[in-house]
Amino acid sequence: MENTLIDLKVAEGIATVTVNRPKSMNALSREVLEQMEQVIKDVAKNDQVRALIITGAGNKAFVAGADISAMVDMTAQEAREYSIVAHNLYGMIEQLPIPVIAAINGYALGGGCELALVCDIRIAASTAKLGQPEITLGIIPGFGGTQRLSRLVGKGKATELILTGGMIDAETAMSIGLVNAVAPPETLIDAAVDMAKKIIANGPLAIKYAKEAIHRGLQMSLDQGCKYEIELWTDCFTTEDQDIGMKAFLNKQKPSFKGL
Repeated sequence: MENTLIDLKVAEGIATVTVNRPKSMNALSREVLEQMEQVIKDVAKNDQVRALIITGAGNKAFVAGADISAMVDMTAQEAREYSIVAHNLYGMIEQLPIPVIAAINGYALGGGCELALVCDIRIAASTAKLGQPEITLGIIPGFGGTQRLSRLVGKGKATELILTGGMIDAETAMSIGLVNAVAPPETLIDAAVDMAKKIIANGPLAIKYAKEAIHRGLQMSLDQGCKYEIELWTDCFTTEDQDIGMKAFLNKQKPSFKGL
């Protein structure tokens, strides 16, 4: 599937969604967000897709941010609606039961950094720059940055990045836990595909339950999160995949999971 602003390609069970506005540094207009929402819905309905990679077109930007040219004359109500559209899309991505990997091929600023934050794993090109520069425009992050960034890198670093509006390079981002790995630009997508393949070699239901335990648990107390983990752990023992995986281990074989 290809369209004007969002490209979707599927190969070997891995979907790659590309924001395709390179002349605008892949900025997130409302139309981009709405097209991406439809593409994500298509991915969610495709049982053949086991993992998702999100990246940007060209070699300059992953997503350089929200579309400032569209925001400059927005009313407060229009800004609110714009933010809600983004939050709904980002929540949809975050709640996918499959692994989602951001291949950050360049600038990931503002809404672009926030898009990376909703992914499960972030791999950045060595040339990438990340940040939340909204404060320099007289606004705050509005697509989840004030919430997800602090949960990922801690309150202190998140506050510094948001209040200064500064950018950091890929190595610095990795050192604070904002990205998982750094790769040369020419092998970035290969690194993302390799990571996806490593993950999807495991049981689909276990991946789903693990993601659910992590995401839901972060919104609970430690005690509640551990109790929730017990329930999902127990659910694993009602699946065929648990039987397949453990018997394969005992027989020194490679498991062939069914997702059942």
